[in-house]
Amino acid sequence: MDYQKEIARALLEIGGVGFKPQEPLIFKSGLISPVYVDNRIFPSHPEKFKLVIDGFENMVKEKNLDFDMVAGIAVGGIPYSAVLGYQMQKPSIFVRKEAKGHGKGKRIEGGEVGGKKILLVEDLVSTGGSSLSGVEALREEGAMVDDCLVIVSYEFKEAKENFEKAKVNLHTLTSFPVIFQEAVMMKIITEDIKKIVEDWLSDPHGWAGRHGFAK
Repeated sequence: MDYQKEIARALLEIGGVGFKPQEPLIFKSGLISPVYVDNRIFPSHPEKFKLVIDGFENMVKEKNLDFDMVAGIAVGGIPYSAVLGYQMQKPSIFVRKEAKGHGKGKRIEGGEVGGKKILLVEDLVSTGGSSLSGVEALREEGAMVDDCLVIVSYEFKEAKENFEKAKVNLHTLTSFPVIFQEAVMMKIITEDIKKIVEDWLSDPHGWAGRHGFAK
């Protein structure tokens, strides 16, 4: 099965991808975008959700990834890490975006990670900031983190550089360029929107300035 195309099509079919060139969104990294991907919609569509989990499991087996525990980045990665852990009979934990303001003030929830090999799971990667913050938190607790599974990557150059710098292998089920290609084939977007998105993909950081959306 070609998971790249299958998951891209699944996302488009359930409305998990939006094209909003007139009302662009601002990513957490500050990048202004005419598109968005919402992987959080998968669990409400069991058949499509299973496609993602099976894709992750196959990826783990094909790449022979070695790990003791699965960790999801809150909140988007948690459903996938929990179900993947259950399906593969591995312990599952999650990593908060920031420490709790009460209790023990921990970022790692669900179990002790010291000396354990952790397989990180994330739903979406743009520049990789949230994922690598989770890697840092896990390593501070004595965990070893070499691999991160993600459903969708925008395939930005910064993400590749950031993961390489952190010495973490990024494994993606699909990417936004593949999703965009499938959207064009499925005739979901107009020719005008196609040109706008192509322009954004060619230079994501300069796009907002060229289209009058720069801050």
